[in-house]
Amino acid sequence: MIVLGLTGSIGMGKSTTAELFREQGIAVFDADQSVHELYHSGAFEAVSARFPKAVRDGAIQRDILGRLVLNDPDAMADLERIIHPLVVSARTDFLRREQEKGSALVVVDIPLLFETKAWRDVDAVVVVSASFDEQRRRVLSRPTMNEEKFSAILHRQLPDAEKRRRSHFTIKSDDGIESARRQTHLLIASLRQTDR
Repeated sequence: MIVLGLTGSIGMGKSTTAELFREQGIAVFDADQSVHELYHSGAFEAVSARFPKAVRDGAIQRDILGRLVLNDPDAMADLERIIHPLVVSARTDFLRREQEKGSALVVVDIPLLFETKAWRDVDAVVVVSASFDEQRRRVLSRPTMNEEKFSAILHRQLPDAEKRRRSHFTIKSDDGIESARRQTHLLIASLRQTDR
């Protein structure tokens, strides 16, 4: 089974590209979705104990939690110590299930693939990339985003150029979804050929 790591900085189109893999019947592990689920279950007690201000009506509010850790390296490190081992466990379970099913190719969608050293656990890496101007336009069009938050997020992420340098494949998302879909189809076909 080929394990393809999918990554990309904020606003590059990684989540859309993950959907394009799903369209082709490829199972995708979504690290962000796993974190979201953990906030409601396995990590709730530890996160709420460390960040009580992020709890409203018995649930962890991701937007509040994000503000609490964004410019506080110690708080971010504490959150990562709680969450990362649980996400790794969920990813391991996903890979085991897909191996048992006989899947030939799976994707693990991990925004911080390089930053968390998860690249060591995959067979190849594909990065989704776009120009900085396009990235900035997409990110700042989000209702909860501003320049300060965008800058803080970029500061935590490996630069796009370095991600492209360290990846095996690049999907360029500047030209829209149909272009990304064609690139994804070609990549899947190439990996299937290699696996024969």
